[in-house]
Amino acid sequence: MPLNWRIALLAAAVGLYVGGRGAWIWQASEYGKQLAEQASGYVLQLADKDRAHGREREEAAAAALQQLAAQKSQRQALEDRLQELGKTHWKEMNDAQQIQARLRDRLATADLRLSVLVDAGTFAAPGSDRGVREAAGTGGVVHGAVRAQLDPAHAQRIVGITDDGDRGLIALKACQAYVREVIK
Repeated sequence: MPLNWRIALLAAAVGLYVGGRGAWIWQASEYGKQLAEQASGYVLQLADKDRAHGREREEAAAAALQQLAAQKSQRQALEDRLQELGKTHWKEMNDAQQIQARLRDRLATADLRLSVLVDAGTFAAPGSDRGVREAAGTGGVVHGAVRAQLDPAHAQRIVGITDDGDRGLIALKACQAYVREVIK
């Protein structure tokens, strides 16, 4: 019997080994299937996330392009308005220069004389010690207004000063218009 007992024990050990090995192979196969399913699910999740992220990037790029197009059109409109302001400023400056040139020419040819009103107490009637002025002549409009003509050289200097002032005012107006357009 000792041999049968050993054979039974050997058969039980071989049976346990074959059963354990079979269970091990079966379990490995099941885990492999589960891992394959998880991996394919994970791959699908990653693909979905990649597609969603790609759509987000495309939408962000489209929004950025729209914003750039809007800014470009605003900048172009501003440049057009500023160019129109520049033309207006140049025309005003040119007109002022032409007016000043005509005025200087008329002063130089003695076609025009500048005169100023003088204080009433400055000049008195001849032979009067009280400072009473003469009555206005028949051609005068203002009763007793005394006018003094300026020397042509002084008149030219005054015209030059007013020319500089006109140019300064036109430039200031142009700067203010520029700032208003840029801030708008």
